[in-house]
Amino acid sequence: MHWQKALAILAAAVLVTLHASAEADAQARRGGPSGAQLLGAAERGDPRAQARVAFMYETGRGLPQDYYQAAGWYHRAAESGFPPAQHRLGLLFDKGQGVPEDYVEAYKWLNLAASAAPPAQREFYLRVRDAVARKMTHIQLTQAQWLSTHWRPRP
Repeated sequence: MHWQKALAILAAAVLVTLHASAEADAQARRGGPSGAQLLGAAERGDPRAQARVAFMYETGRGLPQDYYQAAGWYHRAAESGFPPAQHRLGLLFDKGQGVPEDYVEAYKWLNLAASAAPPAQREFYLRVRDAVARKMTHIQLTQAQWLSTHWRPRP
């Protein structure tokens, strides 16, 4: 039964990644912003642009794959309160990609993403957060919940 839940979470994560990738490809075909325009908007503080740049670094689509750069851009967008970036940053902390593996930080970001996500994404975000919680000790979980409760967005 446990492996079925893990498989369902993995399948949902793959679908979300494929959807985001397809969306980025469609945007490029529609004449979406160039890499330079996107980076400019990201540097000016646009959290959507920051998350898109981060995704490009994470996946190696349009920019060289670099988890460290991806984590940095996701972090900037996540700090502003952008749920998709909080979710992806939490996944990087869970896997230790571009950042040290840290379940407390992973849970914090995944919890924040779930609490602010639109209803269509909330259930998925909660499942991923709960999958990370199963890897944590009671003390780690308490610490992560405290951190997410006391977190405030930065402009």
